[in-house]
Amino acid sequence: MSESSTDNTPSPPPRRSPFYLDLTFQVVAGMALGVAVGAIWPDIGKELKPLGDVFIRLIQMVVGLIIFCTVTHGIASVRNLGKIGRIAIKAMIYFEIVTSIALVIGLVTINVLRPGVGMHIDPAMLHPASVTAKDAVPAPLGLGEFLVNLVPASAISAFAQGDVLQVLVFSVLFACGLATLGEKAQPVLEVVEGVSQALFWIIRTVMKIAPLAAFGAIAFTVAQFGLSTLIPLGALIGEFVLTCVIFFVLVLAPIAHSSGFSLLKLMRYMREELILVLGTSSSESVFPQLTKKLTKLGVDESVVGLVLPTAYSFNHDGTCLYFAAVTVFLAQATGTALGWEQQLGLLAILLLTSKGGAGVSGSAIAVLTMTLAATTAIPVSRIALVLGIHRIMSAAFVFTNIAGNCVATLVVGNWEKAVDRGQLHQELDSGYLKS
Repeated sequence: MSESSTDNTPSPPPRRSPFYLDLTFQVVAGMALGVAVGAIWPDIGKELKPLGDVFIRLIQMVVGLIIFCTVTHGIASVRNLGKIGRIAIKAMIYFEIVTSIALVIGLVTINVLRPGVGMHIDPAMLHPASVTAKDAVPAPLGLGEFLVNLVPASAISAFAQGDVLQVLVFSVLFACGLATLGEKAQPVLEVVEGVSQALFWIIRTVMKIAPLAAFGAIAFTVAQFGLSTLIPLGALIGEFVLTCVIFFVLVLAPIAHSSGFSLLKLMRYMREELILVLGTSSSESVFPQLTKKLTKLGVDESVVGLVLPTAYSFNHDGTCLYFAAVTVFLAQATGTALGWEQQLGLLAILLLTSKGGAGVSGSAIAVLTMTLAATTAIPVSRIALVLGIHRIMSAAFVFTNIAGNCVATLVVGNWEKAVDRGQLHQELDSGYLKS
């Protein structure tokens, strides 16, 4: 009797952890504290930059290996090279269409709102020396050189340099080789799976210092540039944030809806990663977590393993919005005439250069330099005008990049019928309460 009554008793709902243990809250609190320290004690704030740098390096340390393990296990487990090729083609078509739309939205918005008009900046005051050597790119990559650079000189050099594209190329080739071995590949896959689990343990451990990293990164930014110095350029920041919102509403939300899931629910599910990139401005800092969560959403491992790393290299929605906004803003602020014909030519160049720096961490300024060098309308030296607010704008475009990459992975998975719809909606409705 007692046993029967016990069996019929519904289990209590799982208890939520206190809010202060939630990683999202901790990162937001760290960012708020960082703003305060950077504004009140700028000398201290400038010394806190290593906190963010160490965190990003810890993540970068394992990102290449995680890409290798994810791609290898996902592709080799499928053993269907035709399917892999089909996924890659669909993904690249999606990337090119959506990034092109992003560039168009960026150009239209900056021309309508015109935040740089009336600034009357004297171009003679902007010297090339204002752009540091590490931010400069000597010349734009041609198509041939870009294709050559896809292939690493050696497998080890790809991992040593942290070049995402080269790691991806080697991983795909290695995985395809394993896929042809059939059952003989199983021992290797077991080793890869074991290595992958060890790497994710490292990531879980490193994530415990994410709030401290966000605190240090924001404190340095505010201390280095100051809140007051950013006010004159606030119009550009506001315009860019609005452009990102427009992109979410007009592009990502309809794409998500047509694929059968809610963009807002997806962003809630990925909230820890999205907030973390706001603090660190580094997309690499959340790659391992995105891989895990997208798989947990019911997306087939082979799709996640191929689409997400490729999206990191080719699907830069937010970065394209940034390039379009900043290039036209520089022309407006310095009174440089830039007609629609020149802007369309600029768009064509951006479609190439936005991919050319894909494997370089924090490459937006470098690629922007490359883009301006490829045109004769806007001198490269004028980038100095936006260096002070680049860090703030990078948080917005990396946020948009990450959201766009998550949507892209789900969309391609949906096209391939490689998404467990029941698991997807169950997970999105749950909101992923665990950190």
